[in-house]
Amino acid sequence: MTLFNPERRARLNLIRPTARYAMETEVHVYALAIAASVLLSFFPFCNVMLSLCRNVLHWRAAEDAIYLALNDYFPGELASFLKRNLALQGQLQITSMILLLFTANGIFEPLEVALNRAWGVTRNRSYLMNQVIALGMIFLCGALAMLSLMLTALNKEWVGAWNPLGPVQSFLNLLMFKIAAVPISILALFLIYWLLPNRKIPPARVAPTAIFVGLVLEALKYVNLAVTPYLQRKLEHEYFIFRHSVAILLWSFIASMVVLAGAEWTARHGEKDPLPEPLP
Repeated sequence: MTLFNPERRARLNLIRPTARYAMETEVHVYALAIAASVLLSFFPFCNVMLSLCRNVLHWRAAEDAIYLALNDYFPGELASFLKRNLALQGQLQITSMILLLFTANGIFEPLEVALNRAWGVTRNRSYLMNQVIALGMIFLCGALAMLSLMLTALNKEWVGAWNPLGPVQSFLNLLMFKIAAVPISILALFLIYWLLPNRKIPPARVAPTAIFVGLVLEALKYVNLAVTPYLQRKLEHEYFIFRHSVAILLWSFIASMVVLAGAEWTARHGEKDPLPEPLP
């Protein structure tokens, strides 16, 4: 009888449309396009950030913060692989910056179309306007990522001056990284939900979803930590030298699905409230 409890049925009715949305072929196409662009932009992004910290700012603590972030997002062999290969990068390269701008634009283009569909917007921005908006989002998200690294680096220098025991220092560095990274990730999600769709959206409408999705993505890190040993063995058997790229692609796809599901739920929740007309 508890299966048909009215409260439980009401909760299921809230979730069921989002689950159906996540099973749509079109949504999978959007998520896969976003994940592929994340993979293409990931290494140029790391190269640019590392080169800025190493060759422009000459800030070793910020460089170490990048490696700390990589260990947090990609535990185990993948983090070691990334650190080992990024350490070979030299001066700031124009090629990496151009590739980053080009591939990062590829993230926001399908993301805008997917968000428009979720909000019921049938008219996308023109290609030129999409590129302008995408460029602005690249600089905004890049600035937020740099802010997170700077806060982590400043904390590392402060903790280093305090000179605690090694394990305590590592714990404090990781704690500060998470204190800085999680709110900044939530802010980036808020900006994406608010600015990217081709219509005016009240900020208060998307703020709770940005917080919830940000926390879900943070929780997925621990899922990744738990399944990485098993997943890496399987990917090594199936994909061999491409296993690390496939791992990034898979987790980017899952994260994209979570972000799109959050957009769908937000657009549907409170859908009786009037929204401004789509932008011209």
